[in-house]
Amino acid sequence: MKIEDYRSILRRYWSYDDFRGIQLEIIESIGNGHDTLGLMPTGGGKSITFQVPALAKDGTCIVITPLIALMKDQVEHLRHRGIRAAAIYSGLTREEIVTILENCIFGDIKILYVSPERLSSELFQTKLRHIRVSFITVDEAHCISQWGYDFRPSYLQIANIRKLLPGIPVLALTATATPAVVQDMLEKLGFPSNPGIFKMSFERKNLAYVVRRATDKREQLIHILNSLKGPAIVYARSRKRTKEMADLLSEAGISSTFYHAGLDTAVKDERQKAWQQDQVRVMVATNAFGMGIDKPDVRLVIHIDCPDSIEAYFQEAGRAGRDGRKAYAVLLYNDADQRKLEKRIADTFPEKNYIRQVYEHLAYFYQIGVGSGYNHTFEFNIDKFCHAFHHFPIQVDSALKILNRAGYIEYTEEQDNQARVMFTIGRNDLYRLEHTSPNEEKVITMLLRNYGGLFTDYNYIDESFIASQTGLQPHQVYMTLKSLSERHILHFIPQKKTPYIRYTQRREDMEHVQLPPSIYEERKEQFIERIHAMINYATNDEVCRSRQLLRYFGEENDHNCEQCDVCLSHRPQGLVSEVKLDEAMERILTLLGDGKPHPITDLRGIQLPTDELDAALDYLLQEEYIRQADGLLLRI
Repeated sequence: MKIEDYRSILRRYWSYDDFRGIQLEIIESIGNGHDTLGLMPTGGGKSITFQVPALAKDGTCIVITPLIALMKDQVEHLRHRGIRAAAIYSGLTREEIVTILENCIFGDIKILYVSPERLSSELFQTKLRHIRVSFITVDEAHCISQWGYDFRPSYLQIANIRKLLPGIPVLALTATATPAVVQDMLEKLGFPSNPGIFKMSFERKNLAYVVRRATDKREQLIHILNSLKGPAIVYARSRKRTKEMADLLSEAGISSTFYHAGLDTAVKDERQKAWQQDQVRVMVATNAFGMGIDKPDVRLVIHIDCPDSIEAYFQEAGRAGRDGRKAYAVLLYNDADQRKLEKRIADTFPEKNYIRQVYEHLAYFYQIGVGSGYNHTFEFNIDKFCHAFHHFPIQVDSALKILNRAGYIEYTEEQDNQARVMFTIGRNDLYRLEHTSPNEEKVITMLLRNYGGLFTDYNYIDESFIASQTGLQPHQVYMTLKSLSERHILHFIPQKKTPYIRYTQRREDMEHVQLPPSIYEERKEQFIERIHAMINYATNDEVCRSRQLLRYFGEENDHNCEQCDVCLSHRPQGLVSEVKLDEAMERILTLLGDGKPHPITDLRGIQLPTDELDAALDYLLQEEYIRQADGLLLRI
């Protein structure tokens, strides 16, 4: 495939004239059949690097990603562009999955998104053998590394898939990987000794990193949002805190909503859509929000709680300013944050004896004797368990994750059980119904048109899809289904998220539970290092913030960003001066708006402090908004 052919695809489907950064190098490498690793910052255009070659090559590109939101979002965008794409994720019926896989076999789908958990499915592996796979893309590839901040055991299944598809190249993509994680990724993915590795600078020249010391974070949060305009994300540590902060902002007259993994899918979709369409300005969220969200004009990302790793912070902060315009990433920090971060070490890695005790209590909870329980699966109510044995949920959750990694249990934190419906009256009785509301009639009609077998068995439904087809809001669909269920017209089982525990080996005596160094001590040490790196970033007021972040990811930079709080520390007003810098830049660009060269002395006519004008001029020259020659300034 020639370079111009790739450009032709880019122009046809995306209307871009050319690739940017290292996109073309990655595309050429995977297009030529080489195992390829792409290291690109958030907003660097990762999706183009596999979507373009997928269209250029025969067969189906398998994209492995843990993010259901990203799957749905990208499939929708690809289909809108006329590209045949599909996704397989939890909640689909077996029939729907079979249909999608058979469409791949027949060559009707160019890009198929799957979750890593799907890779171990017997159905998936059976069908995969008959699919003509062009190449495999592993998104968020750092998840395969046990030294990464977001290790997911299901990613290890990728090596098995490679055995089923010998000779099929792999493209691994990530935005957050230290040199040690990169090496581990290459080994786990079975890359050759000399793979194609392409690294884009992680520097974001339009993004100003700011750490604001804040005794009263709430006051600072409101102050910053009132000082800087445009769409914003506020990251909080807990679900409860997202609601508290959203309520606080709403009371202060700042349009906001909140988002976390515990909300119903329909509610999450509704809030995400409202924010993306600028009906709501601020999204207050846990780290469950943001992956795969395509909103380039976010001007501000604020962390009101300190993340526990540079990787997490860099990825979340990087969701600001993807359109290339000036944006801000602000971390609100005080001494209490360091204490909280240090406490997370003990919460995430409780003592080994405590972990063994949780394992023992789990057996009491399910009444499993020594030597039994193998392959038994149970719903897990963590609140009930903690109440029965006087534990705290955070430490129990951590203990179960460690037992999961050690191979004693499989702990599925949240298994998504999709909503289900079955009519409890016959079809003829349904037609004779009286006193149905307009909303009920809409929902009933939509169910009959789009779902089969509802009079004989339960069928999975998608409340968001029903909402889009009926013109109702998701919460209206939910309430209508509840009303129909209460009237015994149908039986509605709402969606719920239920943790499960499966014993992967026979129950051991508590004292025989082994937690080797690779599972406990080594991972704990890595976690401590990440915590301390985060604390150091927040408290180091001597080194440019951007240079600190780049150095963490193995990238040395010989220049300061000149826009973070450290670089601007000689300006007493801190972040407020940043707002004034924007005003100064606007005034300079207005002066040069006539397209004619102006003597630099004309800047004296702008009634603003000299230091602000100088800083604004430096930025505009550096970013090539204007150019200077022979003492004259010209807008480009």
